[in-house]
Amino acid sequence: MPQPRTPPLAVSQLAAQRIEALYGQPIAELEAIAAAAPEATLLAALTGSHGELALAERNIAFQLQRLRELTAPDREIGRFAAGHILDCARRIAESVATRDAYAKSTSAVLSGLRRVSAPDTHSPAPPVPAAPTATTSRTR
Repeated sequence: MPQPRTPPLAVSQLAAQRIEALYGQPIAELEAIAAAAPEATLLAALTGSHGELALAERNIAFQLQRLRELTAPDREIGRFAAGHILDCARRIAESVATRDAYAKSTSAVLSGLRRVSAPDTHSPAPPVPAAPTATTSRTR
């Protein structure tokens, strides 16, 4: 007997894991920190993108369920149901496009970021490079 397959993680779950790994805190705490920030931050942008990803995935799941209900074998598909079926299909396509766009941009940003360790307070600060000297050129 085949084993039941576990569904793959949703894109929003993968993004949440990467954000949590980057910041070292659960996504719910990070969202609260971002909401309390007085100005826009990278954390706010990342948690906002995560929220939009999750919303798109919830809408895809909802519209798929509705589409399954409308096309159940025991239902007759008339003019009224056909309009709803087309609307569900359109909404699914829009949500998939939204999810994919947010996933691509969020992934690109997360790929460019790395978690850095806290600075060692016992080690001396790195030397500050000297400012370049100004040079003047003589013109006519």
